[in-house]
Amino acid sequence: MGFGFNLAFIFIVCPLAMIIALLWLISRKKIFGILLLVGFLGLCSLIALSALMEFINARKVLTRQDIYGEYVIDRPMFKGKQADWQYDHFKLELTPQNKFNFYLLDNGKVIKAYNGNISFNNNYTSPRLGIQPDSPVHHIISGNPTLYRGKFSYYYVFESAKFGNVFFKKGKWKPIE
Repeated sequence: MGFGFNLAFIFIVCPLAMIIALLWLISRKKIFGILLLVGFLGLCSLIALSALMEFINARKVLTRQDIYGEYVIDRPMFKGKQADWQYDHFKLELTPQNKFNFYLLDNGKVIKAYNGNISFNNNYTSPRLGIQPDSPVHHIISGNPTLYRGKFSYYYVFESAKFGNVFFKKGKWKPIE
């Protein structure tokens, strides 16, 4: 719960509940007991709803082990010929030895590989990926990617001088059907 809820709880809800409880104890009228019960149930419902919304809107927290693996172009992100072409021609692999391999493909076969080292910045909820490519450098991997996290998934975006944003999601490369 946020600061506003805590403030309202301390200065409004608690004093109001005490006043209603005192009125109920002194007068023994049913209406004050019902008001107290409804207020308590409403507060419990509000807390439960808040916890549910936090769970629904929470983003996936990644570890280094989650990040290691193969990445392919995220075709559903922007469907079309360009995404299909990129999918057929690029693949990325991040290894537990803190190395990366960026592959140029032709019909699923590697025609050229760009290699380098990876590092992690752990000052964030999920580790941020940093890449240090060996020379020469391909335009897609010339800068560090940006991580975007959802509830159950995540993807990396590389900024390319030729293609704009290039989206990679974790997965194995398979031929397009």
